Amino acid sequence: MQRVPLADFEPALRKRLEELWGEPPNLYKALGNHPKLAAAWTEFSRTLRHDTRTPRDLRELVILRGAQLMKSEYEWAQHLRMARKVGVREEQIAALADWENSKHFNEKEKAALRIAEAVTKGRVSDGDYTEAMRHFDHHDYVELAIVAAFYAMVGRMLDAMGVQLEPDTKSYSPKLPG
Repeated sequence: MQRVPLADFEPALRKRLEELWGEPPNLYKALGNHPKLAAAWTEFSRTLRHDTRTPRDLRELVILRGAQLMKSEYEWAQHLRMARKVGVREEQIAALADWENSKHFNEKEKAALRIAEAVTKGRVSDGDYTEAMRHFDHHDYVELAIVAAFYAMVGRMLDAMGVQLEPDTKSYSPKLPG
């Protein structure tokens, strides 16, 4: 159930959203009920998407795993398209729920997914950190942790606002597991 209305944007915010994303998705329309926070959210998410050093496909795996854990259908459906566009393989998408036992992920990807799970669940152990540091420097560790944390917030906000899928996204596949 949609809990907040899909808002009209102030002209400057609408222009910025269209520059970045084209037609703003329902998430942004719901956030538009608070224009100042929607503007800040927009710039932060743009930075995470475009002004980062870790490979985009790795970040999309982190986001998709978080969406699975959060049971965020909207986040999963939106990021499936993005993940495929940047080269995440279908075998990886299909195996993501059991990534630890899958041959479709290399050790670096598994270290990133381990951080994704730990951050999303709310507790990064010393072992999680140690394993991550075998594959990433501090810059990339911070980047991956903040991607996982931001998208955990996205999932929680989508749920809180009851954001519904756009009509062109409803036929996504594969469906969110569980």
